[in-house]
Amino acid sequence: MNGDKVSKPATAVGSGDVLTFAQARAIRVIRIEAPATRRGPAPEAQALYTDLSPPEPGAPPPLRVGPRPTKKARRALEADRDRESAAD
Repeated sequence: MNGDKVSKPATAVGSGDVLTFAQARAIRVIRIEAPATRRGPAPEAQALYTDLSPPEPGAPPPLRVGPRPTKKARRALEADRDRESAAD
């Protein structure tokens, strides 16, 4: 927040504060223009901040390699990881 690392997630923010954070694979920089008076729809929330992040030039969407693993396959992967960490 404003160039300083925040240690508490519940740190109060207000108008004019600049936030820098990771979102997915990008770094976002936003400036808060006004605090919200209520929890509302996304377009209303988007009007309360300005995005200062530079646009990513032609970034392709993330590639998906094959179908999502089944529950059985995920359990097998976790078992392999557990065995590898126990061997270390």
